[in-house]
Amino acid sequence: MTRDFVPGSPFALLSEAETAAWYAYMKVHLRLDYEMNRQLRADSGLSLADYHVLVALTSDSAGRMRVTDLAVRIGWERSRLSHHLKRMRDRGLVETGTAAEDRRGTEVVLSAAGWESLRQAAPDHVGFVREAVLDALGPDELAQLTTLLDRVYDRLVERGTLPRPDDHP
Repeated sequence: MTRDFVPGSPFALLSEAETAAWYAYMKVHLRLDYEMNRQLRADSGLSLADYHVLVALTSDSAGRMRVTDLAVRIGWERSRLSHHLKRMRDRGLVETGTAAEDRRGTEVVLSAAGWESLRQAAPDHVGFVREAVLDALGPDELAQLTTLLDRVYDRLVERGTLPRPDDHP
């Protein structure tokens, strides 16, 4: 890889190995988000953002979560989530209301239509993820990738601004 970067380029501030790793990550991250969004929209009419919200809500057996906890779970700002939830509510995928336990917070609930949309979208989406990512790696590589990504995630939580979601040690 050549080290001739435009002055001011972020890559000029990284070593050659760091540049290679970061560039590889960014290529995969950006392309994977695009392709997953395209696949979900084409096969189920859901966006990747919709899917993130629906899947996160399934971490509760009743499909119910405080908006603040949901925002932490998917790593979004609360205002972004609130706007997206309004659009999802308008499409019948979720319901929102006052939290039952203390009536101070807002709670979001996966609606019957949301559960059904997720059930229908999941097989094709998991098939895409398996084909595009998981099948590209052998068992040892998959275990190594998991270890490395968990290490990076822990560092992000340790140094970031969002708390660790409740169900993660």
